[in-house]
Amino acid sequence: MQSTALQYKLIKKVKDERFDEDLIHQYALLINVGTRDFQVAVVDGQDHRLLLLEDYVLPSVGSHQEHLAALRYLFDEHPLLQAGFWQVIKVSVKNNKFVQVPVALFSDDALADYLKFNAHIDASQEDFLYSVHEASASVTVFAVHKELRQWLLGLYQNSNVVFTHQSLALIDPVLKVAAHRTDNPLYIYIDRFKLHILSVQKGKLVYYNQFVIKQFSDYVRYIMLVMKALNMDQGSSKVILWGYVGKNSPHYHEFYKYISNVTFGNRPDFLSFGYMFDEVQDHHFLDLFGIYTLRA
Repeated sequence: MQSTALQYKLIKKVKDERFDEDLIHQYALLINVGTRDFQVAVVDGQDHRLLLLEDYVLPSVGSHQEHLAALRYLFDEHPLLQAGFWQVIKVSVKNNKFVQVPVALFSDDALADYLKFNAHIDASQEDFLYSVHEASASVTVFAVHKELRQWLLGLYQNSNVVFTHQSLALIDPVLKVAAHRTDNPLYIYIDRFKLHILSVQKGKLVYYNQFVIKQFSDYVRYIMLVMKALNMDQGSSKVILWGYVGKNSPHYHEFYKYISNVTFGNRPDFLSFGYMFDEVQDHHFLDLFGIYTLRA
């Protein structure tokens, strides 16, 4: 077991003093599962207040079996994750096996057919699921490993467990931000291992894609390619940035060399935060927070 324990590391933990284990029945548990990282949040469903945030990395995981073993060990050691009777549990999967389908063209009998356009899939190893998003009139179809899904469903037999995809957990809050703007900036989320780029025009999502990043120059290259495709000018177009990048980091200053109008995004206004979360930068964890408002 000791070797398995080394496969995860707690990076950040913030807990609100109002957290009360006796009130778990009114809390939403948000779980964000990546292949090499994992985040969890707890939100009070009564006042939409964030009560707990934890961020882990899984640096030594090299296969699905190791990934699941690391998660099992993490859950076994955690004082809250195996608790039952949450108000709702929302699990977001971070992978590249997804596709956005217009509602008018969607059929729940064709999930595998949609996914084949974007990814290699294996029906013997994966479940194919979907999340309807009314605000964008689209359906996100995605794959999740069978063993991971069945383990979580078995763990939370007495709770309502909802599965969704990271792409939708980003699209939803970005659309909410865009609804209050009169311009059309480029929206960017920097994940630990990927770059997400979104564009919204006249309240409609016109572009979303994610890119695997192998070296820093890939960030700028992909951003420039998307800006060119959308007829945006890198000197005058605005860019709003969320994710794992610091305001004084070398990465931010490098961005600024190529894109002059870069500003950091704010926390979503559908959640409230106590003073203890001041240590978390406002533009961090948008994809974790974005899980909260997705339809249960």
